[in-house]
Amino acid sequence: MTRNATITRKTNETNISLSFGVDGEGNSKIETGVPFMTHMLDLFTKHGQFDTVIEANGDIEVDDHHTTEDIGICLGQALVEALGDKRGIKRYGSAFVPMDEALAQVVVDLSNRPHLEFRAELPSQKVGTFDTELVHEFLWKLALEARMNLHVIVHYGHNTHHIIEAIFKALGRALDEATTIDPRVKGIPSTKGML
Repeated sequence: MTRNATITRKTNETNISLSFGVDGEGNSKIETGVPFMTHMLDLFTKHGQFDTVIEANGDIEVDDHHTTEDIGICLGQALVEALGDKRGIKRYGSAFVPMDEALAQVVVDLSNRPHLEFRAELPSQKVGTFDTELVHEFLWKLALEARMNLHVIVHYGHNTHHIIEAIFKALGRALDEATTIDPRVKGIPSTKGML
């Protein structure tokens, strides 16, 4: 069973082509036009053992908002498509990741019920040219389109770059766990019979 998907999204603000493989080797070929997001998505891919190809062109002359948001939308849609009926998956995943002084925790449930709980204080409004409020925007659109519960808890940290990096690494690891096929799981991992 090959679990991958390709999503394209073209609007007046962005033009995105995204390919996502759940059972990958941590390989990425990502160009977003938003260097910080490219870096975070590389980390996410490597730590989740996914294979990700993204070509995104957006109105970054305005700001990074539309590009960041639409990548979250496309990645969420790709995750849903790649997982299909979710037969045999673990469904839940969690990870703690330290990054120097910062510690982030991410917990996911591929439940078909979208929710983002974001318990993180980001000390700086920018990392380089990147608006750090867009981290929440990306994660909310990802959770919405992937139809998953996504809980992000930053326990402590004072360097904004380190905090965000820990979040994206933990997100990759938590999703890797949740999407793993567990041979003990027969059928859909829900008493409802569907997710």
